[in-house]
Formats: sequence, structure tokens, C-alpha cells
Amino acid sequence: MNDLTRRGFLKYSGAIGAAIGAGGLSTIARAQEVLKIGVVYVSPVAEIGWTKQHSLGVDAIKSQFGDKVALTVIDNIFMPQDAERIFRELASAGNQLIFGTSFSHGTPMQKVAPRFPKIAFEHCSGIVHLANLGTFEAKYYEGTFVAGAAGGYMSKSGKIGFIGGFPIPDIVGPANALLLGAQSANPNATCNAIFLNSWFDPGKEKEAAKTLLSQGCDVICSMTDTATGVQVAGEGGAWSIGYASDMAKFGSGKQLTSFVLDWTSDYVGAAKAVAAGSWKPEVRWDGLAAGVVKMAPYNDGMPADTKAKLKQLEADIGSGKVHPYAGELKDQDGKVKVAAGSVLTDDGIRGMNWFVKGMIGKLS
Repeated sequence: MNDLTRRGFLKYSGAIGAAIGAGGLSTIARAQEVLKIGVVYVSPVAEIGWTKQHSLGVDAIKSQFGDKVALTVIDNIFMPQDAERIFRELASAGNQLIFGTSFSHGTPMQKVAPRFPKIAFEHCSGIVHLANLGTFEAKYYEGTFVAGAAGGYMSKSGKIGFIGGFPIPDIVGPANALLLGAQSANPNATCNAIFLNSWFDPGKEKEAAKTLLSQGCDVICSMTDTATGVQVAGEGGAWSIGYASDMAKFGSGKQLTSFVLDWTSDYVGAAKAVAAGSWKPEVRWDGLAAGVVKMAPYNDGMPADTKAKLKQLEADIGSGKVHPYAGELKDQDGKVKVAAGSVLTDDGIRGMNWFVKGMIGKLS
């Protein structure tokens, strides 16, 4: 597997250009016994976090296909102009399947995909679908609802803290579900929210976590690409909730659980479909039932009956018996957004740009 950083991409790009200029593209196109796949990560692969979980999906492809696959992996690509160039180069190099792994990769993929109609593009966190561009996403809100319930049971102050990267629906929705889960255990629970406007800024995240502790929050959940929130919470004697990976080792024994993302079915499924010639663009949005969202082991310090309740809640959400966004739901101003007896629609969930009652913070 070929792994490249942004610095290494300039050399890689030049090599592709030389191959194409020498007729290399036609040679690549004929040699299709080996499945060529390109993957673009939004950040470096670390021990834990968002990109680490995507790397496990890539590892699963390698395990399934062995020497029948050639993988080119480029990391730390966030800026749209960089991403567009890289997606174009990967497509020109003969890759039959190309993955983008961040919301920020969306516009670049939408520009490049139509120019290469015979190549399959898969976008994680995407919302636009084209004839050769599919998307896959996780129902994060299912995980945060269960984790929030854990926080509601264990919090003494009734104050939950949330740190998000950006105030976009993918983050706002799970933040709301975190509080709603906590309120299912403690109806008086509230949640203080802080957005960093960055996916990876340990310094800002550390300050945000300290601010939440000073505000009396004794449970902190952080949806960023670091374990800083978990670490600072644990050092401050507060409970924490991890995101994407199990972050218990960083939490000083205070992580309640993590909602873990397992993308392997999306990666392997897409690769198998392309290899079989049966790939088509799909909209995949899975959660606890499909195993794309999984709850990490609950903290040993939690009472056995609380763990049992949380396990049952997992099952009930997976079966559809419990819906995290069941009404009545009101926004911060007290306006009814979801009536009693109804549930928020899928479009409403994926476009959530409002805070539920009890959330403390601003979206702008």
C-alpha cells in the first residue's frame, strides 16, 4: 500500500503526469486484473480518531483482496483546492474506485467525478449523489443518544459538555441527541456546547474542555479528531465520552464509553462491487443495527443495572423501538419542532441546524 502525505504528493503528481504523457494511462487501463483504489484522508492517521477508523476500512480491503488490489493512500488533505487536484490525479492514474473521507471533500469530488464517468467515487459524509458518486454516512446520533444516557445516569451536576468541530448538521444533530439521551435518564439535564471551527486543534480543544469543567460540566463529549477532550476531562475528575475510536486509554479511567465508527462494510462492499462490475451509486446511512456505529465497553465504575439499561437502549434503538428524535421536541426558544407522537424525518435529521431546549450555546 502506497501512503503519501501532502508533501509527497508533488512528487507523486509529477510521476503520474509523466506516465500519462508517455502513454502510461492506456497501459494502466488494460491491466485491470488488479483493482486500483485511491483513498484521500482529511488528516494524518493517528492512533485513534476519525481517520484511524477509515484506515481500518482500507486495511480490511487489503485483507480481503491481498495482491489483487493496489492502494494509493494520501493523507492530510483538507483544503478543497488540494483535494480537487488530488482526486483528478488519482482518476487520471487509472484508479477504478476513489474514496473521499470528509465533508470538505464533497465539492471537489462533485467537480471531478463527472469528468471520469467510468470511475466509481465514494464520499463519506457526502450529501450530493451523481451517476458515479455514492455516499456513506453513520447515524452518529444513535451513538450519542446512548452515550448521553450514560452521562445522564452518572452525572451529579446534570450538566453535560459538548465540543464540536464545526456547527454543521452532522455535528449539531449528534449534540442534540447527546442531551436528549441524558434527559431520558435525567429530565433536568442541560448541555453546554462549544464549537472549535476546526477538526484538529488540540490547543483550542484543551481550552474548550477546561471551560466546560469550569462551568460545572462533569461529563464531556468531544466530536473532533483528537482524544484531548477525553484526556482533559479525566485529568479534571470528570466523566468523558469518546468519538470514532475507543479512547478509554486516554481518559484516566473516567471514559464512560465511546461511540465507535466501523466503516469496514462500506469500504469492502464498495471494492467488491467494483471488482464484480456491479457497483452503482448508493446512499448508505447506517447505525447501531448495521454495526457501523458501535458502543465501546461501558466503564467498570458504572452500576450493573445502569449498564443493563444502556445495553437494552442500544437494542431498542437498533430495532426501531426507540427513536432518539421522538417528539415532543422544542428548540432553544421553546418552539415545537417535532410534535408529540411524531419523529423527526430523515431529511430533518440530516439538515438539523437548530438546538433542542436545554442546549446552551450558539450555532453562529
